[in-house]
Amino acid sequence: MCLAIPSKIVEIRDNNMVLVDTLGVQREASLDLLDEEVRVGEWVLLHIGYVMSKIDEQSARESLRLYDEILEALNEEGV
Repeated sequence: MCLAIPSKIVEIRDNNMVLVDTLGVQREASLDLLDEEVRVGEWVLLHIGYVMSKIDEQSARESLRLYDEILEALNEEGV
């Protein structure tokens, strides 16, 4: 199973790249697989360094809340 993680665009860079914030960690990501324009502050789904699609803020925040719940449950189980 593959997971795409909601990330917020922090900066637009050259060569079809952006800087995104993913769970508090900033990293570069490629826009090569996306056919849409993006702007700083927008939310996207990130998978293995590629922006896969844009999503709305509500969906992004709900997904991040669910990730937090999963991580908390795993920590409680000692995984």
